[in-house]
Amino acid sequence: MAWDEWEKLKADAARRSTTHMRLNQLPADPGGGGGADLVVNQDDLGAVGHEAFILYGELHKKTDIAGAGADKAGAGSTMQSAAALKSHGFEMGGALEQTVSVWTSQAKSVLQACAHISNHLDFSKKLHAEQDAEIAAVLQGRDGSAESVSELDKYFK
Repeated sequence: MAWDEWEKLKADAARRSTTHMRLNQLPADPGGGGGADLVVNQDDLGAVGHEAFILYGELHKKTDIAGAGADKAGAGSTMQSAAALKSHGFEMGGALEQTVSVWTSQAKSVLQACAHISNHLDFSKKLHAEQDAEIAAVLQGRDGSAESVSELDKYFK
């Protein structure tokens, strides 16, 4: 697949996408201050982390071209084909080896990225939940309930 064809496919997919990022916020208020508290849904972090974990598992199972159909020496069927082509003087053998090498490297990079995303979001979700609990325990109103962000905002004006 040519690079410009890949770019065109990415652009087409982006136009068809129905998911959009939206920040939970109040409309811009030139006077400052707000009447509502900022709300972060921790389940969203966990859901994205879980999807990255699932993607990692699927990619790990299905992207191993170099090792598919491995012989006793551990060479996969694609690399075996490349060696056979090279031994018969076909330049395609070297190109096929290079393709497998690049694919394997890129697949490993995507797997690492998925693992980092999954681990980071799971960690972030847990850490923020713990921090929220600690802050709520320290910042309490007179009636014992958690102090609201809009109430705290008054102290910073």
